[in-house]
Amino acid sequence: MQSPISWSKAIKNDAELQGMKNSHLRDAAALAHFWAWLEEEVHKNENLTEVDVANRLLEFRSVQDGFMDTSFDTISGSGANGAIIHYKPEPESCSRVDPQKLFLLDSGAQYVDGTTDITRTAHFSEPSAREKECFTRVLQGHIALDQAVFPEGTPGFVLDGFARSSLWKIGLDYRHGTGHGVGAALNVHEGPQSISFRYGNMTPIQSGMIVSNEPGYYEDHAFGIRIENLLHVKDAETPNRFGGATYLGFEKLTFFPIQTKMVDVSLLSHAEIDWLNSYHTEVWEKVSPLLEGPTQQWLWNNTRPLAKP
Repeated sequence: MQSPISWSKAIKNDAELQGMKNSHLRDAAALAHFWAWLEEEVHKNENLTEVDVANRLLEFRSVQDGFMDTSFDTISGSGANGAIIHYKPEPESCSRVDPQKLFLLDSGAQYVDGTTDITRTAHFSEPSAREKECFTRVLQGHIALDQAVFPEGTPGFVLDGFARSSLWKIGLDYRHGTGHGVGAALNVHEGPQSISFRYGNMTPIQSGMIVSNEPGYYEDHAFGIRIENLLHVKDAETPNRFGGATYLGFEKLTFFPIQTKMVDVSLLSHAEIDWLNSYHTEVWEKVSPLLEGPTQQWLWNNTRPLAKP
């Protein structure tokens, strides 16, 4: 029997949802300052460690209104360390951020009005064809889940394959769930809902829930890739309602650029390119008013549309 307390936390009310939306935009502003700083420092050949980077991110977040703490230990992984799914850099043993390798950053914050969790993967130089293909297939899975429409009562494991399908087509996969529930100014990992290959959780995905969308791919001793946004479950408009069922879909809460340099456009459909361009338009419209000067210019540069082949 499901606890009514867990269920009431899982289904967000209007105030909780608005707080999550507001806190995600402030978090995006902090992240824009951080990534603009990081790219500049790396290009100046500054000898930054993974811990240095995590600490600087905390500084940028801490000046945002309502900031309380990180929502979990920052995963800051350069090169092969990015392939360690729950990697935590330590001062004595961490690596420097290598501009010739992929860099994975999974981080989040607790604000008085919401909880954030976001992962981006970036390259500061020229990625290999292999890295671009793997990144693009992870992105395709991310897009597929983001656009999923499904009948009310569907358990999360039914949706998991949406995020893996493009990787499966070339015999690749990842060894973690695709999505977890997230609390509103509560736990960043909060059930009972999840989106995972584990069939045991029969909790239906319901309107008002918040889940992460975080497919990935990890090549041992080489690199890790993950793209993560948080999604709000809402009613979907469909032309039909078979059997009188209500259909559900997702609304994005996370608005931050996905590095287009990592995308192999030849693998994307026109619809997938449209999704990415539309997303970046939203990122610019929602986040740019919170920025100015060089950081706003950084956001502009990183939300330019991809051309269709």
